[in-house]
Amino acid sequence: MLIDSHCHLNDRQFQRDQRQVLERARQQGVDTVVCVGYDLPSSVEVVAMAEKYENLYVVVGVHPHDAKELKEKDYQTLEKLAESPRVRAIGEMGLDYYRDLSPRKIQQEVFRRQIQLARKLKLPIVVHDRDAHGEVMTILREEKASEVGGVLHCFSGSWEMARECIDLGFYISLAGPVTYNNAKRPQEVARKVPLDWLLVETDSPYLTPEPLRGRRNEPGNVRLVAEKIAALRGISLEEFAAAASANTRRVFRF
Repeated sequence: MLIDSHCHLNDRQFQRDQRQVLERARQQGVDTVVCVGYDLPSSVEVVAMAEKYENLYVVVGVHPHDAKELKEKDYQTLEKLAESPRVRAIGEMGLDYYRDLSPRKIQQEVFRRQIQLARKLKLPIVVHDRDAHGEVMTILREEKASEVGGVLHCFSGSWEMARECIDLGFYISLAGPVTYNNAKRPQEVARKVPLDWLLVETDSPYLTPEPLRGRRNEPGNVRLVAEKIAALRGISLEEFAAAASANTRRVFRF
């Protein structure tokens, strides 16, 4: 059985068919889903969803795109949300220097504050990193994020960066881009990262894998990502799925 370690079933694109999406995922062998918040309202929503659906665990936090909206009182709200037994990490948090939808200094401050919250709560973190590899690694080190560990989701860095992340106690999660023909860097990472440090995800409804690219992504499509990674490593889907699922349970403490 596979686990989609990062998706956004709280996205508007799933408003009408959440239950059907989860059923289709089960038909593809995906028995557990981790649904991730990206701002305060979506974090509240995922906690409510976890009470509605079986085998759905959640992550609460604020994405760098929304960092500029975060108020001081919101950290207290996140801490309160994290009391839910289905909340298994804080995130997704981090830096996005590609779209720069929040000022970079604010992104950095909100990233640091959420790491501090996770350390207080003794929860792992889920990190978003786009075009900000150096500063993400600096902040992880300076804020002692290795004390709680976590996941570099939809990893886009190099194999050398992946090795540094593993040294800090962070798992590497790969998504749809590893299936794209020109994805040399993710495919190198998929081949080289030790099997006991790899996760697999969809980041749905985004980043649909081949051969379905162009359609809405769903948790069930994590099977396509897993098949590609298994092929790159020269192992069976069953072997990879067992390892990736065990890793996901380990980091999120299912």
